[in-house]
Amino acid sequence: MKFEFSNRISGVKASAVREILKLMNDPEIISFGGGNPASETFPVSKLKEISDDIFDKQPNSILEYGITEGNQSFKDAAIKFLSRNEKIVNDYDEVMVTSGSQQIMDFVTKCLCNEGDLVVCENPSFLGALNSFKSNGAKLVGIEMEDDGINLEKLEAVLSGEKKPKLIYLIPNFQNPTGITTSLAKRKAIYALAKKYQVAILEDNPYGDLRFKNEAIPSIKSLDDEGLVIYAASFSKIISPGMRVAIMVGHKDLLAKCTIAKQTNDVHTNAWAQSVMARFLQETDMDAHLKQLQAVYDRKCHLMLDEIEKHFSKDCKWTKPDGGMFIWVTLPERIDMLEFVQKAIERKVAVVPGNAFYDDDSKPCQSFRMNFSMPSDEDIVKGVAILGELMHD
Repeated sequence: MKFEFSNRISGVKASAVREILKLMNDPEIISFGGGNPASETFPVSKLKEISDDIFDKQPNSILEYGITEGNQSFKDAAIKFLSRNEKIVNDYDEVMVTSGSQQIMDFVTKCLCNEGDLVVCENPSFLGALNSFKSNGAKLVGIEMEDDGINLEKLEAVLSGEKKPKLIYLIPNFQNPTGITTSLAKRKAIYALAKKYQVAILEDNPYGDLRFKNEAIPSIKSLDDEGLVIYAASFSKIISPGMRVAIMVGHKDLLAKCTIAKQTNDVHTNAWAQSVMARFLQETDMDAHLKQLQAVYDRKCHLMLDEIEKHFSKDCKWTKPDGGMFIWVTLPERIDMLEFVQKAIERKVAVVPGNAFYDDDSKPCQSFRMNFSMPSDEDIVKGVAILGELMHD
C-alpha cells in the first residue's frame, strides 16, 4: 500500500542528532554530536535505593494508572526545588508533569496553533522543538542570535507584522545549540515586547542548573505578571534523561487544554519515575548534587575549549558558554561546513551540522555544534585534535 502522509508530518525530517547518534554503535566513533548529560553524574545508587524501597512498601502506587496532571508529591517537591531562588508559580498558574519537556512543546503548539500559524524561534534553535512546531502545522520564523540573545529589533518587526505570531520559543540559558545566555536586559525587553503585542512565550530551561560560571540570571517566567510565559523545566539533565520527567508551569486556562492533549496522548507520565523523582528531590541535598554536576561540566567544557584553542584554525570562531553542554563552532568561508562534517565522520569524529538547527535547514551555514558532556576526557583530546587536523588539511 502507498500511504499519503498528512501535511503536518510530510515537512518534518528525521532528527539530524538522532541520525548521528546511530553512529555511536560504532565503537571507534568519537561523538561530539549528542545532547546527553554526562552519564558519570547519574545518581544510580540513590535511585536504585529509592526504587527498591517503593517496590517493597507500596508497589501498587506505581503500578496502577495515575493522574494526568501528575503525582502531587512530585509536583510539590519539584516546585519547591524550582522556586528556591525565584518565583516560578503565580496564583493564575497551574502545574503539570509531562513525559520530558519535548512533550510540552508539542502540547503548547497543539493547543495554540492552527495550520500556518507563526511560531517565532531563535535562529539557530533546538531541533526537537522546531520539529514539534512543524509537526503541528506551525510555520517557523527564525530570528538571528546575537552574543547576548535574540535580535530585539527583528523580533519586534515580526511581532508587529500583519500576521501576529502565536508563540515565541526561547532557551535563555546556555542555548542549544549555541551555548549563548540571554542577558537580563534582553529578557526584560523580550517580555515587554511579548506583553505589548500579547504573544505567549515558551521558556525552555533544561540547562539552567548546569551553570558553572558567573551569576544566575532571573528567568523570564519570574518577570511574568500576566500569565504570558509558559515555563518548561526538565529533570533530564540533572537527574536522568531516561526517566522522561519534566514540569510545565503556565496559565491555568492553557494548562486545562494541555491536560486534555495529554489525555489523548499518553494519559499520564510514568508513575514509577514520578515517585522516584519525588523521593530523590525530598531526600537529596540538591545544592550539593548540583555542585558535583557543575564541577564535571566545568572541567569538560574547559578541557574542550583548551584543546580547541590548541588545534583549531585561527580563522575559526567558537562560543565560550557559562554552562550547559554545547559549543558552537563557526568555520571560515574557505571551508565547506557540510563537507567538513562528512570528512570528520570518515575520520571517526561526529559533530552536528549547524543548518539542522535553523528554521530553514537549506539556508547557508558555516557552523556546527559540539557537545562536551558525553565524551570522555580522552576522547575530547583525541577528537578535537582530529577536527583541527582536518581544518588545516
